[in-house]
Amino acid sequence: MTNPATSSSALPGAGVMLSDERASLEGFLDHYRAVLVNKVRGVSDADARRRLVPSATTLGGLLKHVACAEQRWFEYALPRVPFEPKSEEERLAEFGMTEDETVDELIEAYEEQCARSREVAARYQLDDRGHRFGTDMTLRWIYLHMIEETARHAGHADILREQLDGATGD
Repeated sequence: MTNPATSSSALPGAGVMLSDERASLEGFLDHYRAVLVNKVRGVSDADARRRLVPSATTLGGLLKHVACAEQRWFEYALPRVPFEPKSEEERLAEFGMTEDETVDELIEAYEEQCARSREVAARYQLDDRGHRFGTDMTLRWIYLHMIEETARHAGHADILREQLDGATGD
């Protein structure tokens, strides 16, 4: 079965392949952001809440979790804004979808968070330092981490989507 949610290619566009470092990092992150949204778009709210694996992971929860990660790294760590670590219960709640949340709302919230992340990052150079977990890291490292985080969870979403309706692809 082909994926009705597929609209991106397997790799970022040729412009990214020939771009400078920053544009490459931004392009890869934006690519995987779009892949993740495409994995969730088009499923029902009930299916986005369904637990298909032993953990609390759901399609909607993956989107919520990555939106929270975007906020923690770009809005808090990069500008060095102190924030309280989440409790284990709060961290687990990131991976679930409540009865009153909809897929469309989660996608909109995630895309808005990504836009805020882009706005914050645009104010910094790749070597500028943020702070989290008691240590400094560069914006470059944050981009690399968020590419890894988003791509990993897009892969999880790919598996969950295939289990739900057989849809594959990016």
